[in-house]
Amino acid sequence: MSSLPQSHNAFEQGQQRLRSLCEALSGVIVGQQATIEALVIAFFAGGHVLLEGLPGLGKTHLVKALGSLLGLTTGRIQCTPDLMPADITGSEVVGRTGSEGLVFRKGPVFTQLLLVDEINRATPRTQAALLEAMQERQVTCFGTSHALPAPFTVIATQNPIELEGTFPLPEAQLDRFLFKLQVGYPDAGALQALLAISLDAEPALTLQCMFTAAEVDEVMALCRSVLIATDCKRAAVDLVLATQPGAAAASELARRHLRYGASPRALQALIRAARVRAVLAGRAHVDMDDLAEVALPVLRHRVLLKVESELDGITADDLLRDLVAQWRSRA
Repeated sequence: MSSLPQSHNAFEQGQQRLRSLCEALSGVIVGQQATIEALVIAFFAGGHVLLEGLPGLGKTHLVKALGSLLGLTTGRIQCTPDLMPADITGSEVVGRTGSEGLVFRKGPVFTQLLLVDEINRATPRTQAALLEAMQERQVTCFGTSHALPAPFTVIATQNPIELEGTFPLPEAQLDRFLFKLQVGYPDAGALQALLAISLDAEPALTLQCMFTAAEVDEVMALCRSVLIATDCKRAAVDLVLATQPGAAAASELARRHLRYGASPRALQALIRAARVRAVLAGRAHVDMDDLAEVALPVLRHRVLLKVESELDGITADDLLRDLVAQWRSRA
């Protein structure tokens, strides 16, 4: 009989930890509450994040702040067209003494929280070097695999307005990201608050760590223990199938506007993110609101519009909002 109160207390504690983390991030990155909450959800779901937004909105600062608060080792890669795969993963070099032969020198990918800044400025060859690291949590060099530290999360940024000297991410690479988040422009109140906290200093550099490594693991394990009813699993399957234009269960919107729908990995991402969102809400089970809340960042980069729909000014977000609303009304 005592297990239920203990379980309830565990979820309350987990919720408090996640809420405190979001509040601390909001104290240094103003006007981005939705982005902050989504980033926290993605991290504790064990996924990678693609941040898209205009320059100067605090994307890099947000990642630094998250690493400081979680006590993680962090690394940064500034992408440029001349960046080579070995600059990310590392390579074999001659040992210092010479008698050691070749030794593997680790690249910046060997960290717990990796910021890949302006990922679309790297060439496809260099972008592909991240594929194995993101999916397998390891790097292979000359036939030898090297495990990455745990947890390992990639947070990549890209600028949506620059086309010169950029290389759009291929669909296979995009699918590795749990979330794609669009960082919006802050309102007037947030801009004024920004002057009070970061005019002459960078707040992320002075943040105190809020989590130990064990506490990060505990919250991640707690999120994995969230219950998912069969009805919720079926609803998630229905949502993914509704994006498939060639499926029998496809929505009319998908048939009319989509060339390709979301992959099976999107289904896994929906469930993983919804579990964390449930803990953030203080619940030990996933409900339909959790799935609806995480659907847009999970799906927006996994569907491909028809050319004629793009020419008509329709965006993936517009389409998915309508599709999720229809799905929600039927669920």
